[in-house]
Amino acid sequence: MSSTFWVILAGGIATYLTRIGGHLVISRLERIPPRVEAGLNAVPAAVLTTLVAPAVLTAGPAEWLALIIAGLVALRGGLLSMFIAGAAVLLLARHFMA
Repeated sequence: MSSTFWVILAGGIATYLTRIGGHLVISRLERIPPRVEAGLNAVPAAVLTTLVAPAVLTAGPAEWLALIIAGLVALRGGLLSMFIAGAAVLLLARHFMA
């Protein structure tokens, strides 16, 4: 088997063990400490940043427009409306700017 297969398998096992380990540790606590809860609440924003940051660094005009619109919608709307607005603007901008 190729080395790619083993890397993917090892990554999957490491991911699984990390997730189940975190669940086992948290489930043994009677009450989650406020600092831990604050850290866990920050995870979605951190994940979103890691997904958006590389695209921003290599973005063209369509991506910048979508990012600006999504940011403006995020000020007033919720998370779902931000994603929908950003995706719609990106699709339209790529279609008409290309």
